[in-house]
Amino acid sequence: MRACRSRKSNSDDNSGSALHRPPLVNFGTKDNSRVYKSGQRGIEECLKLSWIHILGPNCWPAVVIAAGLLLAGVIGLFHAWCVYSIHENLLWFSHLKEVEREISFRTECGLYYSYYKQMLKAPTIQQGLYELTHDNTTESKRTINILQRMNIYQEVFLSILYRILPIQTYLEPIYFYIYTVFALQTVYVIALFITSWLLSDSWLAGALSGVWYILNRVDTTRVEFTISLRENWSIPFFALQVAAITCYLRPKLKPIHQRVVLWLVFVSTFCFCLTWQFNQFVLLVQALIIYTLDCLDFLTAEQVVSLYLMQVSSLLLVWLLQFCNSMILGSLVLSFIVSALFIKHFQTGLKMGGFVIRVGKLALHTLLVLALTFTINYSAKKVLQLKSDEHIFKFIKAKFGFGATRDFDASLYLCEEAFGLLPLDTFERLAGTVLLYPYLCTLSVLFILLLLVALSNLSLNGLGQASGEKEDRTFKMRPDVAYNLMHTVFFGLLAFSTMRMKYLWTGHMCTIAAFGVCGKEVWALYLRVLHCNTKTAMRLIRYSVPIVILAFLYYKFWPRLMEEISELREFYDPDTVELMEWISGMNSQLIQHIFMLRMPFQPQPISGKHSHTLIHTLIHYRQFSLTNSPVTHVFGVWGKPEHPD
Repeated sequence: MRACRSRKSNSDDNSGSALHRPPLVNFGTKDNSRVYKSGQRGIEECLKLSWIHILGPNCWPAVVIAAGLLLAGVIGLFHAWCVYSIHENLLWFSHLKEVEREISFRTECGLYYSYYKQMLKAPTIQQGLYELTHDNTTESKRTINILQRMNIYQEVFLSILYRILPIQTYLEPIYFYIYTVFALQTVYVIALFITSWLLSDSWLAGALSGVWYILNRVDTTRVEFTISLRENWSIPFFALQVAAITCYLRPKLKPIHQRVVLWLVFVSTFCFCLTWQFNQFVLLVQALIIYTLDCLDFLTAEQVVSLYLMQVSSLLLVWLLQFCNSMILGSLVLSFIVSALFIKHFQTGLKMGGFVIRVGKLALHTLLVLALTFTINYSAKKVLQLKSDEHIFKFIKAKFGFGATRDFDASLYLCEEAFGLLPLDTFERLAGTVLLYPYLCTLSVLFILLLLVALSNLSLNGLGQASGEKEDRTFKMRPDVAYNLMHTVFFGLLAFSTMRMKYLWTGHMCTIAAFGVCGKEVWALYLRVLHCNTKTAMRLIRYSVPIVILAFLYYKFWPRLMEEISELREFYDPDTVELMEWISGMNSQLIQHIFMLRMPFQPQPISGKHSHTLIHTLIHYRQFSLTNSPVTHVFGVWGKPEHPD
């Protein structure tokens, strides 16, 4: 008998900056000519016992990096434990029957999990892959290639890994699946930590960004109740790519380090593209960011071309793995990158001339790039006879008031709350964790600084910041800071327009806010205005303010977090469970006739606490039926499977 459970309603300088200063005490060298005043003998003896002199100047950087990565891992693992505990206590997942666990994967999450289960049930890996490439249970009366139509390579990889590893005796397949998704959240937090650390040269920034990400979990992730969604697989890789780009754009990076980091950019971009069907639209926004920074002379030509090529290479490799999916070749981002590189190659004098001439050249350059982009994209879609993504552009057109649409998929997106505007209560929650205020201050100051630097770059005759010319300038901005600033601006606008895309923005928002609190750039401007821009004041503020914020967050939110994690609930949907068990006992021929139906335009709730609609029940049935006799033609209609989200 099943157990009963009560259910409720619903140190001073840890940044490594000391590496750039000569040691205070130099042992065994000829230039050790420091003159000590009276009363400083005790200080000298203390310095001799410091770690930097015990370990030596060569070992200290490794210790700093190792300690920082260890702290990042601890914070990342803590976040993974938090979401796992919330998921377990929300559903009492460990005490559920198999059918209840699978029903807990809502909407399309169950569909994705069913392919993982199908691969595990196949006699061999080869047979499982064959069944996926010749699938006749997803769409009615059609045999399709699932690997081409959907982004499910992560399920294929996990199923193969589960077969190979000796873990079948003590770890169930469903736990291996959810543990992997939660482990990716560790990667996500580590990537945010590293990005903040690179921008500010301080561990405190990384710790602050990780803590903010955890406390704003409602707005930064929904992994605990939508485990299988594609974004939960892909966004951690996207955050890792942003960290790699930040490292790549750091000044004075050695060529060997640049090549290594570029490989990391490529691998993370490829994993991101392989795991989410919306990859082309996200990369288009990123390509626009690179294009803007190139026009404003923040990046060198080599950096621009390298980043573009990483995007193109990743998309083309995904195109091959998805059996030459025509949607990738017809994507707007590929057309834009090809156009930008082509026009850039032939328009050699773009960055020459005075301010007015350069602005005119940039305007003409942008018009040529956009015209060529739409020409190439239109031609590619005509040649490939591609119409699969037309509903997305119809949705965008109707969303921003450029005309009504009668397209069913576009209208369905317009009715979905997730594709509406960002609710204003989001900012109230972000302000409650003291995230919004430093973010807005940092954003406003850095954006004004970026405009001033951009005007300065455009006023110089080919001698902008990216030219490498060493000259004294009133305003400067590092390329990595400029990229992250434009990243948060562009994806912030995307989040404002489409609520679902806020998860691409809020995580990076934590990074920018932490950089503003712990970095030198913003505080230097503030102190310069107050006429007290000294090293002592800078160091005092950079380390005292984040420590105070961390102490406040711990005092205010740690009890709430522990209370939320310890809150016990239970999955309860007996009607759907009964329906699934009834279906599993039916004759397979009878099932085929019953489920050859058309979904009503307004799906009616079947029953249950989770309000499962008819199409959701069909999805649950598909994944549950894999344990019984094979059933074909489960779905009467299924929209456009290229975009099941």
